[in-house]
Amino acid sequence: MEPFKNLLNPALVHAAGRQLARRADFDERRFARLACRGLEALEMKARALQIAQALEATLPARFEEAAALIEAALAPPEAGDAIAQAVGLDEGLRGWILWPVGEFVARRGLAEPERALATLHALTQRFTAEFAIRPFIVEHPALVFRTLARWTADPSHHVRRLVSEGSRPRLPWGLRLQALVRDPAPTLPLLRALQDDPSEAVRRSVANHLNDIAKDHPAIVAAWLREHLPGASPERRQLLRHASRTLVKAGDAPVLQAWGLGQAFRGETLWRVTPGSISLGETVTLALQLRSTSARPQPLVVDYAVHHVKADGGTSPKVFKGWTLELPPRGELRLEKRHAVRPITTRRYFAGRHRVVLQVNGRAVAEAAFELRA
Repeated sequence: MEPFKNLLNPALVHAAGRQLARRADFDERRFARLACRGLEALEMKARALQIAQALEATLPARFEEAAALIEAALAPPEAGDAIAQAVGLDEGLRGWILWPVGEFVARRGLAEPERALATLHALTQRFTAEFAIRPFIVEHPALVFRTLARWTADPSHHVRRLVSEGSRPRLPWGLRLQALVRDPAPTLPLLRALQDDPSEAVRRSVANHLNDIAKDHPAIVAAWLREHLPGASPERRQLLRHASRTLVKAGDAPVLQAWGLGQAFRGETLWRVTPGSISLGETVTLALQLRSTSARPQPLVVDYAVHHVKADGGTSPKVFKGWTLELPPRGELRLEKRHAVRPITTRRYFAGRHRVVLQVNGRAVAEAAFELRA
């Protein structure tokens, strides 16, 4: 499989330079030389930053001229949702090359925010400007939030998605917006305007934005559910369920109550983890038997927390998604799931006893364990 970082490559840099040179007196050779110097040894984000630096060195010094050149070199707007998959620059700039172009706008346009926002409005219709708009939120919050409020009614669903995605407090790969981590109130009217958007991509962004808020302000999301879940359309219910995922896994009582999952499980559980000892890279099987003692159906969210052993011998729990189901009155159900213990970039594994705690409707109801061998 081709490494993700290779989406930004020398061939793409040369093609972008040709497109810019067609519209103005642009030194495409110098741009390519600066952008491609050692490019293939760099990771994804570092590649984007180096190409942005090459743009800073070669685009016109006046930001107005540079912005006009960028806009003139853009391909026609993308109509579909899979905008990042656009390949080839025959029609103009689009796709992944616009990540470093957006970085250029974020660096050079901060002193001219209204002009820069107009360029980001154009960029996001060919790729995304969710990373580039974030420094403007930090430096010019009043202007940006007035602009975003206007963009909630933009004809382009890519622009409407930018309203939500660009202002997410904890956007992966993006600058963390600490003011919004502390107080997300400025974005709530935007999310309210977009949660019933006709575009699934926009609604998915709103769900992820609310889930970001949930990590710091669970009470806000619980209140949002109490207000917006009753009588919700199927599309809104799907959005709100996705927005609730972190708090449901954490067993947040008000959120579980909003979804009708606040009641403790009435019944018996049999919870097994096999084999009892594995090496890194192997898999355990989680086997669950549920037996209801209730005369009524029971809606259940069943998750499990693996208490990973840390370097100091302590443990740190990580909740994993299990099953969402309705157990019939006096019913019985057997479930099974495989859980891989493989190296990943965001977690280091250490040998020792790993507890696996079963959670039903946010409450711990059973426990098993496996030994991870050195």
